Amino acid sequence: MHNFLFGIYPYIALSVLVIGSIARYETDPFTWKTSSSQLLRRKQLILGSVLFHLGILVIFFGHFVGLMTPIQIFDALGISHSAKQLLAMGAGGIAGVLSLIGGLLLLHRRLFDSRIRKTSSFADIGILAIIVLQLILGIGTIFVSAQHLDGHEMTKFMTWTQKIVTFRAGAAEEIADVALIFKLHMFLGLTIFVLFPFTRLVHMLSAPIRYVLRPGYQIVRDRKSTRLNSSHLKLSRMPSSA
Repeated sequence: MHNFLFGIYPYIALSVLVIGSIARYETDPFTWKTSSSQLLRRKQLILGSVLFHLGILVIFFGHFVGLMTPIQIFDALGISHSAKQLLAMGAGGIAGVLSLIGGLLLLHRRLFDSRIRKTSSFADIGILAIIVLQLILGIGTIFVSAQHLDGHEMTKFMTWTQKIVTFRAGAAEEIADVALIFKLHMFLGLTIFVLFPFTRLVHMLSAPIRYVLRPGYQIVRDRKSTRLNSSHLKLSRMPSSA
């Protein structure tokens, strides 16, 4: 099971992420949006959204740089494994707490505001709850990491990630003996990749650029209404038989 979860499942998750996102954008581009609930209730949204997104961005780029950069580069720069781990724990811990606070505020709105609850789908609430759980697991790993500050455990995750993305064998073996909380954190992260194309998370792929360039509003018509309107226009243009 370990070899499947951390040797094969990562490729399944990445495939679903890429193919699913492309398919959704090509077949149903009008659903590529966040469906903001700001008009329904502004309270908690601004603070929660800022904290959540700021923390997530720091966590994402921190994980990307920390896991994808070959350890030889850190060695060449004179950054010890221990120093890198302390930096990851400090910056990641602060970002994780900020994001968790923001996520809890947003989740509270979704669950306990009747108007927002009615307009929220199961996927909206579910994916936010999963991300909050992932943040809790991530913060929990810091306490485990604090028990071994030599950075040795951290290099295992770096090697695993780099073996996965370069299609090298033996990736799962690199993390066979790590603590359970790390494995749960990694598994849930991969599962978020699987769910990504089917939730509002897809806006992450275009928001950084399109958010700046957007006109401030977006008019979206569902397919059923569009078809009915088109049929009505065609009928109205038909010449009278009289």
